[in-house]
Amino acid sequence: SKVPYSPYVGTSYPTSPYFGDTHLHTAFSMDAGAFGARLSPRDAYRFARGEEIAASSGQPAKLSRPLDFLVIADHAEMYGLMPQLLSGDPEVLSTEAGKQWFGELTSGDNDRVFATAMKIVESLSGDVPPIKNDKAVRNAWQAYTALADKYNEPGRFTALIGFEWTAIGGDNLHRNVVFRGDAGVANRTLPYSQYDSKNPENLWKHLAAFEAETGAEVLAIPHNGNLSNGRMFTVETFDGKPLTKELATLRARFEPLIEATQIK
Repeated sequence: SKVPYSPYVGTSYPTSPYFGDTHLHTAFSMDAGAFGARLSPRDAYRFARGEEIAASSGQPAKLSRPLDFLVIADHAEMYGLMPQLLSGDPEVLSTEAGKQWFGELTSGDNDRVFATAMKIVESLSGDVPPIKNDKAVRNAWQAYTALADKYNEPGRFTALIGFEWTAIGGDNLHRNVVFRGDAGVANRTLPYSQYDSKNPENLWKHLAAFEAETGAEVLAIPHNGNLSNGRMFTVETFDGKPLTKELATLRARFEPLIEATQIK
């Protein structure tokens, strides 16, 4: 049966489940931006809450049912740098990779754009960031968390703060990290990336240290485990040693769920 459920006027939905998204990327993600995404976290919140927006390719887009909650989980790797790169930001273009990528992505040649986008995706599995700018990352992160606080409306729409830790591209070990707290909590850290560590055990330890320091609560949601060649569900450590009780307990604490499917 259906009962009045939604705070949106003139609608009624089943009492459960809530309807939302835990894995949305915007132009703040280097790969999404390289492949043409131009919408910002602000655009994403407007869309999620039921407003009509113009998609990256120009056509109008509007949800038939607004979301109850949203996690904008942009990639931690070079977080938020793509909009600055495409704007011709001098600080970003002062790097070799920034200058080269800007020239290719703005060339107007679709083949060159696609080839460069693929190079950017490959770089997300490298050992060091091709563009390292901690100040720009922090500014982008704080701009996003401020928007989450602005658009969060208890009882109507929940804007959960998060990011994606993306590691081992060929053996996908990706996690979406979600904070329970607001910007005041999330701003006490920066997105933890695979440039910090490709080992998920270090991600759990990092989150445990963050919780201990702040009193906050954090969740990590593994995704695309079907592309992990079994490594997402191994009973061994990242280094191939027997899994310890301590690590198993730590994972169970931070990863009680898994993303079963995603829409692209």
